[in-house]
Amino acid sequence: MSSLGKLNVGVVGAVGRGGSFRAAFDAHPFTSLHAVCDLREDELPETAEKLGATEMYTDFEEMLEKSDVDAVVIGTPMPLHAPQAILALERNIHVLSEVTAAVSVSECRDLVRAATRSKAMYMMAENFAYMKPNVLVKELVNRGLFGEVYYAEGEYLHELKGLNEITKWRRKWQTGIDGVTYGTHSLGPILQWMADDRVVRVCCEGSGNHYPDPRGDYYENQDSCVMLCKTAKKALIKIRVDMISERPHAGSNYSLQGTKGAYESARSRGEKNKIWLEDLCEDKNGWIGLEDLEAEYLPEIWRNPSEEAVKAGHGGGDYFEILDFVDSVTGAKPCSIGIHEAMDMTLPGLMSQESIINDGAWMEVPDSRDW
Repeated sequence: MSSLGKLNVGVVGAVGRGGSFRAAFDAHPFTSLHAVCDLREDELPETAEKLGATEMYTDFEEMLEKSDVDAVVIGTPMPLHAPQAILALERNIHVLSEVTAAVSVSECRDLVRAATRSKAMYMMAENFAYMKPNVLVKELVNRGLFGEVYYAEGEYLHELKGLNEITKWRRKWQTGIDGVTYGTHSLGPILQWMADDRVVRVCCEGSGNHYPDPRGDYYENQDSCVMLCKTAKKALIKIRVDMISERPHAGSNYSLQGTKGAYESARSRGEKNKIWLEDLCEDKNGWIGLEDLEAEYLPEIWRNPSEEAVKAGHGGGDYFEILDFVDSVTGAKPCSIGIHEAMDMTLPGLMSQESIINDGAWMEVPDSRDW
């Protein structure tokens, strides 16, 4: 802890993704952004100044050993998330990790083992779960206005071929493996709508390969991959991830069906999110705008967001996930995306990669609570 009794936070991957969190930390009275770590040593001074950090490191383990950090934000490439989280947890340092939690089932097992043994808390930073429309839908589900939810769809359609050449790790870990390699943005909010449920089986198929990379090699990841998920409560979920096809960005498409309601998110710029609820809509065949329900049902945290929250990335998700993390670490509330929730969001995608190389066969999804 700092001399002022604040939670000292270190950020690894600070020059890149990890540098986007200052507004949220600044807004919380119990945090101090203390240290930054990145391999790009020449850019660290500017990043430290930008984030208000007093310490700089190029070696993550050195930061953990030498700096007085109580928590770390892991904003590094995907294959580093689990190894770095484990290093921090072994030292009883709290972890907020970018998605996905891990890149293999064996890594997931190691991460769960470290998290359950540690005195520190692990949280996965699934920021799409904190976007205003998804928060509002969750509230409506919790109030029973959807009845029993039994079907959902999530789509992450984000053409990233150019970004593959800038952040080259993506070419191996996102588009260099077949199946759903980056599905937590789509599945995460849905699993929060389907409370106390988890995916138990998945199957996955792809659309084929139609685009070569700049070297003329086709991406190992098929252009569109669709994963079907069956849950323990027999619900059905369809997830589509496409980071290759030429099309406008549509990274947060969702659909939800319950016995008393239905939701369809906006699918293109200019459209509105629409909802139908049996208890609130007089016209059985008429949608209303989701925003029409904000005044009565939107949770308090989103009612009067600060300017920093609105400007934060991913529709405010980056901001509110940080506040949730700090509140959980300080004991103000339970962690909403702890280690087992992170596994529930990550493991289905990993098993989809097994399914797609086995002709779309259904695969069992491990339950991390049994490990």
